[in-house]
Amino acid sequence: MSALNAESTAFRSALDAVRAVEPRIADAIAKELTDQRESLKLIASENYASPAVLLAMGNWLSDKYAEGTIGRRFYAGCQNVDTVESVAVEHAKALFNAPYAYVQPHSGIDANLVAYWAILADRVEAPALAKVQKRNVNDMTDAEWAELRAAFGNQRMLGMSLDAGGHLTHGFRPNISGKMFDQRSYGVDPATGQIDYAALRTSAQEFKPLVIVGGYSAYPRKVNFRIMREIADEVGATFMVDMAHFAGLVAGKVFTGDFDPIANAHIVTTTTHKSLRGPRGGAVFCQPELSDQVDRGCPMVLGGPLAHVMAAKAVAFAEARRPEFADYAQRIVDNSQALAAGLTSRGATVVSGGTDNHLVLIDVDKYGLTGRQAEQALLDSGIVTNRNSIPQDPNGAWYTSGIRIGTPALTTRGLGTGEMDQIAELMHTVLTSTKAGASKAKFDLATAVSDRVSKQATELLADFPLYPSVDLG
Repeated sequence: MSALNAESTAFRSALDAVRAVEPRIADAIAKELTDQRESLKLIASENYASPAVLLAMGNWLSDKYAEGTIGRRFYAGCQNVDTVESVAVEHAKALFNAPYAYVQPHSGIDANLVAYWAILADRVEAPALAKVQKRNVNDMTDAEWAELRAAFGNQRMLGMSLDAGGHLTHGFRPNISGKMFDQRSYGVDPATGQIDYAALRTSAQEFKPLVIVGGYSAYPRKVNFRIMREIADEVGATFMVDMAHFAGLVAGKVFTGDFDPIANAHIVTTTTHKSLRGPRGGAVFCQPELSDQVDRGCPMVLGGPLAHVMAAKAVAFAEARRPEFADYAQRIVDNSQALAAGLTSRGATVVSGGTDNHLVLIDVDKYGLTGRQAEQALLDSGIVTNRNSIPQDPNGAWYTSGIRIGTPALTTRGLGTGEMDQIAELMHTVLTSTKAGASKAKFDLATAVSDRVSKQATELLADFPLYPSVDLG
């Protein structure tokens, strides 16, 4: 039986089994494949995992409890989980040239929490650590959080601001990290839209943070992690990098030297999907001196490890170690730069003037739109994006003034720089044809325009089939 037939048979059989119990779920799963095949997926944080990765998640490893670490479980019968986790760690360390890897986190947020608590536990005395374990964090007041931070030595975090491209988990109040740490943000130079390392150094010297966080979710440029490590060392801070968005560019050796977080940071976190093209999940990489604390991620902040997802991570890491993944990673950046150039040539305002990575950030104020209006108009036209804040955003984090787009998913489908220019034209058509409505959410776009662009998007994708080896019949 060919690989094509094997994969089609596997997915058809799985859906038949689901449909026998709850047909609405089977239908929704099948419809999701149809929708993804027919739309231009430009969500910077999304990708398409391989059939092998997807199939590695749907099995009886899901039935196992396996709290603890390899060879030290709190449940019996975990020998196969030990094998799965060991293989995932082996591939992860080799892929990123990392001295230590922890593959249990369920998400990027979980990975960040593991890193934060590992840093704190490494820095503070046992009584302070015990104090937090006795608190119900959901019931704590701001004053109690301040008291707890004092017990830990008034820990402080310096991370990228949200409007400059940072993430909620980098110390912002709606997230637990903003309660754990007294946070200050660094931003970008208003003139260039890029990190001002001199200003970052000055801020670190004034603030004296315990943790400096590098990494981003909406910053379109490379980051010089060597300089950031120098700053951290100067002020005695632990340097942590969240590479969730660009891990695939690190794995594919597009980001090396000063731009490789593994080579420069004390501790690095990531998701395993996005540009890495694996399952939804997370991982932590660290220097050996932090490994004992990282290993305590479960039960400190994690529930039991998901053995079936660790199996899929192992498969994804193995795929990323193949030579063709480096070519894929470079094509992500080539496509991103081509898309930015195509938009710019049509009059769009691209934040920072371009991109060095997998994402492009567009200021849609030039079109008289909010990010929310632009996002929905594009979606109605078969182009899936997400609204995003831009530096000094006047519309805030909900309506926003920006649209974030990325190329990992379409690069997986095989689209190249020529297709990126065509996509830029489709986006230009939608954005210039959309008129703001009576509120920051409402807009007017002629159905004839959205229908025409949707049809053109579908036609463009016809030559680049998604999961060609999977036929659901």
